[in-house]
Amino acid sequence: MNIAKMIGTVFGVGYIRPAPGTWGSLVALPWGWLLHVLGGFPLLVLAVVAGFGKGWWATAKMTAGSDDHDPSEIVVDEVVGQWIALLPLSYAAWTRGLDMLVMWPGWIAAFLLFRLFDIWKPWLVGRADARGDALGVMLDDVIAGIFAALGVMVLAGLYHGVLT
Repeated sequence: MNIAKMIGTVFGVGYIRPAPGTWGSLVALPWGWLLHVLGGFPLLVLAVVAGFGKGWWATAKMTAGSDDHDPSEIVVDEVVGQWIALLPLSYAAWTRGLDMLVMWPGWIAAFLLFRLFDIWKPWLVGRADARGDALGVMLDDVIAGIFAALGVMVLAGLYHGVLT
């Protein structure tokens, strides 16, 4: 397996069936936790930026000369998007000295919201996906991750501010 395929498929996770995108999002969760444990919020942000750049490159290499601009085995975009969805949890844990795992409802919300926006592709997510190129493959998941992160913050605000 060449380096572009290793990055694009996240070491072969993209070949797991059914629903390789969901598997990519699932594998992002423990990796996101590990990055947070090792370096807190700053390391997770750095991983998002590096993952985006490497994912864009790998996607461009894997799709060069193909009619399929977004093959299902490319899941690096899901990993990056899922990490973005986890950023509010990482930031809260990092600034408050909390174990990130105590916010387990936020993890569930981040996962479900990211998958919802990634599959549904509302508004800007769909527009990014419609680009039909490697950048669009990465951007639709970045935007889905941002939407999910905003949803996590809204839900946390409702729970901690309104419901309790």
